[in-house]
Amino acid sequence: MHTDEVLTLLQEVAADVVLPRWRSLAEGEVMEKRPGDLVTVADREAEVLLTARLHAAYPRALVVGEEATAADPTLPRGLPDAEHAFTVDPVDGTKNFVAGSPDFGMMVGELRAGVPVRSWIWQPAHRRAFVAERSAGSWADGHRLTAAPASAQEHSWRLVTSAWSRRGHAYAGLPPLVGSWVSCAIDYPHLLEGDADCLLYQTSTPWDHVPGSLLLAEAGGALVDLEGRPYTTAHLGGWVLGVADPRIAGRLLAAFAPLGRDALRR
Repeated sequence: MHTDEVLTLLQEVAADVVLPRWRSLAEGEVMEKRPGDLVTVADREAEVLLTARLHAAYPRALVVGEEATAADPTLPRGLPDAEHAFTVDPVDGTKNFVAGSPDFGMMVGELRAGVPVRSWIWQPAHRRAFVAERSAGSWADGHRLTAAPASAQEHSWRLVTSAWSRRGHAYAGLPPLVGSWVSCAIDYPHLLEGDADCLLYQTSTPWDHVPGSLLLAEAGGALVDLEGRPYTTAHLGGWVLGVADPRIAGRLLAAFAPLGRDALRR
């Protein structure tokens, strides 16, 4: 499928099964996969449609969706060695979606031999599209993205995290962490557009981070673990750090090192 065709697919599925449920979810259309982890009929129906279309176009490709993984947690293990694969996040930011917030999105990432080569983020309520292609750049609504440089003044950095337990905590003299937009489909574009200087995540699930990692890299940023190693789909657990300006990564990694040590002690 051409890059524009995959974006159109996301937009069509959003129009058919996601947006009609936004702010209109009926009783029984919101469930919990586990305590606090919501899923809706929109998530499930959208993933079925997206997966079916990708399989029809690429019968030999591995497709790893968030909801399929809830049923079969072994699915993501095939990503690093798959010749061709896709990740699918049918509604990213489900809590926001359920609450009626516009801050949710739909994401697809494509990998060849474990390496992200194309990615798509569609924000249905905001009607914004973000697309990246390896060696061809990152694009927002058809305009090329270049990561915003960080300020030379550390005290002015905006450090954002999705980890509720870390919000308000300050590390090594840096400003305290503040909450993210609670959706990778919203967070990564905000990072690239200068609304944050870093994104700190406690989880590294591929459907959440493959699309954003390529969007970030092609615009000049980076997504790494707390040892400074580039994010890959083999990284199925632990913290990851996204920066639009890689020049500040070393300072941040040194500051957040205790998080990595704490994880090792568990």
